[in-house]
Amino acid sequence: MRVNLLHMARKKGRPTLPLPPRDGLGASRVRVPEGPGIRALDFLWHVVSTQRHRHPDDDLSAVQQRFDDSLVVLRDTTPVLADDWLAPGTDIFFYRRPAPEKPVPYSITTVYEDGDILVVDKPPFLATMPRASHITETATVRLRRSTLNEELTPAHRLDRGTSGLLLLTKRRDVRGAYQDLFARREVDKVYEAIAPLRSLRVPAIWEHHLVKEHGDPAGAVVPDLEPNSRTVVSSATRLSSEEEASLVSLYDVDGPLGRYVLHPVTGRTHQLRLQMMAEAAPILGDTIYPNLLPAEAEDFSLPMRLRCTGLAFIDPLSGQPRSFQLD
Repeated sequence: MRVNLLHMARKKGRPTLPLPPRDGLGASRVRVPEGPGIRALDFLWHVVSTQRHRHPDDDLSAVQQRFDDSLVVLRDTTPVLADDWLAPGTDIFFYRRPAPEKPVPYSITTVYEDGDILVVDKPPFLATMPRASHITETATVRLRRSTLNEELTPAHRLDRGTSGLLLLTKRRDVRGAYQDLFARREVDKVYEAIAPLRSLRVPAIWEHHLVKEHGDPAGAVVPDLEPNSRTVVSSATRLSSEEEASLVSLYDVDGPLGRYVLHPVTGRTHQLRLQMMAEAAPILGDTIYPNLLPAEAEDFSLPMRLRCTGLAFIDPLSGQPRSFQLD
């Protein structure tokens, strides 16, 4: 039996991955809690057996097989044996086995691709990155599997219910440049939302103080606090009679319906959904606002009508302007 007292410091520069992504999924990291320490097999079995969204076949023998295949490692890639004693604070890395998921009946289409980036039209009902119960039915995992590129990574995120333009980087060495571009708010983003038409004076600026607690599916607009979100509304126009009639029937709502063109300056979680509810009307198909619907009520035929239709920025590598639009 080996005794591990590892407390590794992070190396300077870009960290290496103890286990590379596999089949579209990155490895998970777990840390041994405070206490007397624990045998590696006992610790990992506890982690896997208490996982909320676990594959039914991921039993104790499957956990043992990970150790046998050297697929449980330390930060420095040293394989961990099942009988190793892990000290508190030790990080180990392994691959989770996600539970089966209901397939999302929409495809991802490519809008643009070069050696550095991939721009796609993400459909509704696909999360951008794996999270909670949505692991394999996500844009990132689907695209990594279809392109065989395990380094493919989103530079920004779209809500699971939101469709439209999503930019991904194709290599780790360019990832930071594009992610920083979005983090610094240097990307002009355009969204279209369809909702009951309200009388608005446009162009307009919507500013609110928005809050959303981690783990809470819904956020809120808090009045009388300094705004932390800003959106420019460039237009709000009625849909054509044909499109309006189709959506009124599909969503069982009353007309008139409008198309709101929104330019978010900030990127708060659920920003456009909350601001539409506060200033105009809830977006068609929104399963959280104004009323949170149970997960089992989700209907793939009724997507939320919020779509990212434009991205424009100065490319961080070439210095040239880039612009992508959807009809």
